[in-house]
Amino acid sequence: MPVTTPQQKIDKTRIFGGDFVEIRLIGDFFDDCYRAALAFAEESGGAMVPPFDHSDIIEGQATVAREIAEQIQAFDGARMDDSLVILPVGGGGLASGVTRYLTASGEAGSFAFAEPEGAASLQQALVQDRQVRLDRVDNFVDGAAVAEIGAAPFSHLKTFDADAVHLVPENRLCATMIEMLNIEGVVLEPAGALAIDTLKDFAPKELEGRTVIAVVSGGNFDFERLPDVKERALRFEGLKKYFIFRFPQRPGALRDFLDLLGPEDDITRFEYLKKSARNFGSVLIGIETRNRANFDVLTGRFDAAGWAYQDITDNDTIAGLII
Repeated sequence: MPVTTPQQKIDKTRIFGGDFVEIRLIGDFFDDCYRAALAFAEESGGAMVPPFDHSDIIEGQATVAREIAEQIQAFDGARMDDSLVILPVGGGGLASGVTRYLTASGEAGSFAFAEPEGAASLQQALVQDRQVRLDRVDNFVDGAAVAEIGAAPFSHLKTFDADAVHLVPENRLCATMIEMLNIEGVVLEPAGALAIDTLKDFAPKELEGRTVIAVVSGGNFDFERLPDVKERALRFEGLKKYFIFRFPQRPGALRDFLDLLGPEDDITRFEYLKKSARNFGSVLIGIETRNRANFDVLTGRFDAAGWAYQDITDNDTIAGLII
């Protein structure tokens, strides 16, 4: 497994495998550890069981579609012919198995595929009509962060249009994970929340009267990641921002700044970065609020009071270095 694998997933594998499993953590991405596993299998004379790129694996994944079809029959008024099936995509085994089964059985409606925005290997393959290895992968959605769609899955999925693939922004995905935890009491890992998050791309009228099936594919969530997930969710929802202020070095400056905050605004971080000049210093300030509209009011007050500042919330380069 990659070194970045959540501890919960490692522990569960140990439980299921017992004395028959030895876990080695290699590389930062799936593709790194997959190459290591292939090399180990070849050196040791072992049989490699691939996670998605094999016809037997695809057939096994197709049993999900069979369960879906059987359960739909138990619901009054639910029909597969006008259904929307939303499938998460990493290497493509699940997506190819489900679409193949439902299409072959004549029970298919329409399909939508959910990929992480930072690992869009299926979308790029469909756009270029060939397998594409991504130069860069965001491994936040660790269960679906695959640099290249599998050859066998792509042979089944290449008939779909690239527009059927929905790219899920990682921060928006965090908001969905928090919603599912707080409202539904359901714990999802990032890859497990992909399909549910994709529902946000559809207007209610597009779904009205249809049977909608979102395949939720994983709950291996390490709660040590929760603060980061919550942080990213707040930033996506516009409820938290980070600013760099040119702060005057004089008595009363901090009080003047605090007086500009509204009753729902809270400072979550205040850190001097450096003293830019004798009378000014650069300060990183994180502010959280309860309504995103409060930031329009707040920045208006900053401007009216003559404060020099920069909003770095969406500046990945700067934010990645100092937040």
